[in-house]
Amino acid sequence: MGAVASPSVRKLAAARGIDIDALAERLGRETIAREDLVGPPGQCVIPAGLCTAYWNVDHAEWGPIRTEPLSRIATVASANLTAAQQMIPAVTHHDSADLTRIEATRRALKADGMRITALAFHAAVLARCLREFPRFNASLSADGNALILKDYVHIGIAVDTPHGLAVPVVRNADRMRVAALGDAIGDLAARARARKLRPAEMGGASMTITNLGGIGGEGFTPIVNPPEVAILGISSQEVRPVWDGAAFQPRPMVPLDLSYDHRVVNGADAARFLRRYCALIRDPDVLLIEGGYE
Repeated sequence: MGAVASPSVRKLAAARGIDIDALAERLGRETIAREDLVGPPGQCVIPAGLCTAYWNVDHAEWGPIRTEPLSRIATVASANLTAAQQMIPAVTHHDSADLTRIEATRRALKADGMRITALAFHAAVLARCLREFPRFNASLSADGNALILKDYVHIGIAVDTPHGLAVPVVRNADRMRVAALGDAIGDLAARARARKLRPAEMGGASMTITNLGGIGGEGFTPIVNPPEVAILGISSQEVRPVWDGAAFQPRPMVPLDLSYDHRVVNGADAARFLRRYCALIRDPDVLLIEGGYE
C-alpha cells in the first residue's frame, strides 16, 4: 500500500518530480504532507546548490551506528535555516538590558495573584520597537529588489519541542496587553509541544524571539528566519555590578542578541533598535502606561 497524501500534495509532488512512496519510505512515515515537499524538485529537504559529498561517509566503518529519521519539523527547519545561512549576510549585535523594574513589577503582580512571564514583557517591548522601527518589520522581495513593509506586528516565538523547533506566531501583538501576550505565548507553546498547532498559527511573523534564558548561556548567534530580516535572542539573566554614577549597584541584567540581514539593516540601525529595546525594558512604565497589564 502506498503512502497517504492529499490530492493537493500529490499534485505538488508530481510538479516537483518527487516520488511520494519513495519519500515516505526514506522518512520512515506512512503520511506525507506539503511541508515534506518544500525543497527543490526531487531533493525534498536539500537546498539547491548544497554539496552533500562531505556527508557521504560510511560511518559504520568506524564503529557501531544507528539511523534515526528526522522529524517533519526538523526537516523543514533544516532546509529553511540552511538557505538562510547560505543567502543572508547576517550580523549579530549584542547588548544587555536591566530587568530591575520588570522583576519588581512581576513580583508585585504575583502578590496580587497575576503571574506574567518575563517573556511576555519582551514580546510587548519588541512589538513596540517594530512599530517604531518599520525597517525591522519588513521582508525583501524574492528578487531582492524591493522592501515589503508590513502594517501589522506578528511575533514568532521559537519553542523547543521533543520533535524539533517550532515557531508559532502571536498575531497583532502590538494590540495586546502584557497579560494577554503571556497567555497567548503559553497557549501556543503548550500546543506546539503537543503537536496541536494549526497551520494558520505558523508563518507570517514580523520577527522571531528565541529565548534560551531558561536553559543557560551568556549569549549566542541566532539565525535569521527568512523571510524575516531580524531575530532576537534572549539569554539567561544574571546579577551584575552596574555603575549608577556614584557606585556600583547589583542589577539583574539579561543578554540580548540581535541577528539581522545586512542587506536591509545596517549596524547603526541595529544598535539604535536594541538601545531603544533596552530603554523600554529598563523603564517598562513608558510602554505599559498606555494600556496597563490586563
